[in-house]
Amino acid sequence: MFMTETEITVRYAETDKMGVVYHANYLIWCEVARTDFIEKAGFHYADMEAAGIISPVININLNYKQSVTYPEKVIVKSWIESYSKLRTIYGYEIVNAAGVVVADGTSTHVLLKRGSDRPVRLDRYFPEWHDKYIELSER
Repeated sequence: MFMTETEITVRYAETDKMGVVYHANYLIWCEVARTDFIEKAGFHYADMEAAGIISPVININLNYKQSVTYPEKVIVKSWIESYSKLRTIYGYEIVNAAGVVVADGTSTHVLLKRGSDRPVRLDRYFPEWHDKYIELSER
């Protein structure tokens, strides 16, 4: 399985008064890791958006297992959990410096033409991206 690892250093602004990372920041870390995954696969969200296609999150699920505090470093692992022409589910695992999984989850994405609510197929707009995702999801 093709998996990327993205290091995140906890910033003070991401924590509450107790120094614990606020739960919504994990979502941002997953987005950073997903963007890194896409770039390491050879593509860029910016190219997709320049072509008038957006990729909104339609579902996200995170399981919090252990707190992360300032100034820890974590690794966000990301991969393709599931792929079809209309939908991609990315998997995530957030691991602390001791190797403990502190959170895991998935995010589900579709593609839309900007201004439309109707999903479009990745293979029709970005065939190279589609072929690569087929390859990566089969590993």
